[in-house]
Amino acid sequence: MEKRLLIAIVISFLILFLYQAIFVKQGPQTETPQKTITQKEPEVIETPPEKEKSLQIKPVQKQDIRPVSGEREKEVIIQTSLYTSVWSTKGAVLKKWTLMEYKNELGSQVELISDKAKEINRYPFSLKTEDSAFDDLINRALFKTSTTQVRLANGESQELRLTFADEQGNKVEKILTFHDGSYLIDIQINLWKNNQKIEPDLVWGPSFGNLTTQAKQKRFGQQKGVAVYAGGKVNRNQEEKFDEEKSTYNFVQWAGYDSQYFTSIFITNPQKTSAAFIKQEVNENPYFFLTADHVQKAYIGPKRYDILSELGHDSKKLIKFGLFGFISEILYKAIKIVHQAVPNWGFSIIILTLVIKILFFPLTYSSTKSMAKMQELQPKIKAIRSKYKKAKKDIDQRRKLNEETMKLYKEHGVNPAGGCLPILIQLPIFWGFFRLLVVAIEFRHSPFIFWIQDLSVKDPYYITPILMGITQFISQKMTPTAGDPTQKKMMLIMPVIMTIFFMNFQSGLVLYWLTNNILQIGQQYITNRLTKKKESDGKRRKK
Repeated sequence: MEKRLLIAIVISFLILFLYQAIFVKQGPQTETPQKTITQKEPEVIETPPEKEKSLQIKPVQKQDIRPVSGEREKEVIIQTSLYTSVWSTKGAVLKKWTLMEYKNELGSQVELISDKAKEINRYPFSLKTEDSAFDDLINRALFKTSTTQVRLANGESQELRLTFADEQGNKVEKILTFHDGSYLIDIQINLWKNNQKIEPDLVWGPSFGNLTTQAKQKRFGQQKGVAVYAGGKVNRNQEEKFDEEKSTYNFVQWAGYDSQYFTSIFITNPQKTSAAFIKQEVNENPYFFLTADHVQKAYIGPKRYDILSELGHDSKKLIKFGLFGFISEILYKAIKIVHQAVPNWGFSIIILTLVIKILFFPLTYSSTKSMAKMQELQPKIKAIRSKYKKAKKDIDQRRKLNEETMKLYKEHGVNPAGGCLPILIQLPIFWGFFRLLVVAIEFRHSPFIFWIQDLSVKDPYYITPILMGITQFISQKMTPTAGDPTQKKMMLIMPVIMTIFFMNFQSGLVLYWLTNNILQIGQQYITNRLTKKKESDGKRRKK
């Protein structure tokens, strides 16, 4: 049992090690020269049955269009308590979206518009139809703006209207409503081509945000790509692992372009909407875009679980908690409650670990007693094995060996698997904490004490992983084991293996495991004292 458990633990941590090796060590991206884009159209995949895009002519919606345009390119600045955005009247596109409450590893405020947009002179909120020449016309046109400056405070809202029309009956209206205290904007887009109203795609891209070299080297989960919610399922497609066969979606409820901690989400009409993740080549260098039609709102900001939950539309599913996601969500809600009383995320991790340890104490205590009894029974188990030396080759002897062993366990009330249960339960909780620390933006740049100034990256001096290994060794020595000497030695190697694994893990995760080890040592000390006391009391009664 202990040998199998050892293998299971080693495999679990090997998976974590490979995860960080694959996703942390990413090289810096090379700059791309400015070239003309040639679009490569994606193919339609599964997801709900394909529907036709509503780009068809609707004669009933003809309109008497009069020419409207701006005289020159202007910048429209939107300032709120949460962000500052800059829009251009040339194409009515978004050129900057700067978050006021978040900074990058260089100390600058986080900018969500990728530098790639400037490289190819294409920006988010451009429009796309089936006619590339028409797209070029409307995305380069000079729009008339209702204002060039918007400053919002105290929960105020204001509308920005951008309009262009020409003598050929082409007209574009982009009506955007901004709200102070919210990353959400309301969107209304009206488009006429040759006096006929059509439905365009709204474009986000190229790419999303700007990762610093420091962030790529320090953090897990630095991939960028899209997440599309359709048919009750989140479909993901990353830039680095772009899958053209899974790049278009129908009946979309929302479509987001995101990085580890930030996102831009298009919220749509799910009965009509289709979306696509598009890869375009520029001089053999890739640029990626997200498109969606019937967009009603857009959320551009942090991937905070509480904000996305309030946003609705199941947008909280954008946060990828992973295999044991439900555990991560429970841990997130629990640690948020703790943090309200203790405004330090490091101490919040310690307190939550203590609470978890207390909750599982009865199970751990029962397990320790079971392992102690197993240790006492080892001489008798060895005697039974000596009795059936040919059990490996003789099926009859193997059956008798198992029967006598199980009878011995039953007589002494021992569950041979009882000692493994607490560790097996801890692994999902460990993984839940691991994923929580990878995706929860609250831990980003959150200091603990002394040298640990960011719980979402590794300990820069490796002090906590070494302390974790030492406490793991002490705990291992104190815990009774029922295996043979070889297995015991193998188990004592585990602290060394875990120390190596934890060297590059987030300091918050190491803090959790270190705290867990210290509490385990204290708990084991108490359990050993209680066990010895019961043994001595039993001997006195026999006398």
